[in-house]
Amino acid sequence: MYERFIQRRRYYYLFSGTVILLGLLAMVFSYVRIGTPLRLGVDFLGGTRFELQFSDQVTEDQIRTVFSRFEVSNPLVTALQGQGLQNAWQVRAKYVPLETSQQIEDGLADLVPLVPGTTAVTTISPTIGGEVTRAALVAVLFSAGVILIYIMAVFRQVPHPFRYGACAVAALFHDLMVIFGFIAIMGVVLGWEIDALFLTAVLTVAGFSLQDTIVVFDRIRENLGKRQYRGQDFEIVVNASVQQTFKRSVITQLNAMFIMVAILLFGGDSIKPFISVLFVGLLSGTYSSIFFATPLLVSWEKGEIPLLKPRPT
Repeated sequence: MYERFIQRRRYYYLFSGTVILLGLLAMVFSYVRIGTPLRLGVDFLGGTRFELQFSDQVTEDQIRTVFSRFEVSNPLVTALQGQGLQNAWQVRAKYVPLETSQQIEDGLADLVPLVPGTTAVTTISPTIGGEVTRAALVAVLFSAGVILIYIMAVFRQVPHPFRYGACAVAALFHDLMVIFGFIAIMGVVLGWEIDALFLTAVLTVAGFSLQDTIVVFDRIRENLGKRQYRGQDFEIVVNASVQQTFKRSVITQLNAMFIMVAILLFGGDSIKPFISVLFVGLLSGTYSSIFFATPLLVSWEKGEIPLLKPRPT
């Protein structure tokens, strides 16, 4: 399996490109449909969000009529789907005062009785979401810069240490693109919105991605210094390094994945988007460290990347 593992790298690039492309298409579709690449929650847009579950069927027009009665124009009304959700709706509107939101809730209950204990009303300022987003972006970029410098320092004894750091950072952004594409697809299919928990998942995935990639690269660095691999082709060293780390990487990540699957099966509906993003990100991080970052490093060393080919002397 491992003797020609790295020689099949073009297939790995094709798979990664296909997955990311599907996510980008979902973002384009979402942008055309609702005006944003991702379906943003109230944490980012600000305003008031109503989550309601009625005891009997109700139409979207009936819900809009109640909101228009209290001069709340153009609310975004979405039917919620999932386990245990029947006649459930989410309504996102501009900021509504607490007193008015209670009156709207009473008006909806007069329309069709609400299921007790299922109504949730959330109000938030859009500035909070913007501040959290900027903080998360700075954290990701700062982490990428620190990892790049760290790997260059630790790998300074091998040729081209910058390439190791750059490939690790590229794998990080690969994983981020995968989870952004996933949440975009789920936003189109199931109406999932991104909230502050999504940013937590992004930062967690970034940590997992970098950690796994460093493990593989560190084994390559160790093998390059061993007598048995001196003078060997770089692909041979990489194939041996992947063989030595593959089982460890997969088994380590499977432990966390099993827990996430259990939460998805038996946990509450409100936490499932967060756990799903974590699961997909962890799966992508395990994949990218072996099937993206490592092949990318080999392609760079072999001069196969057009813009990064060494100049002829």
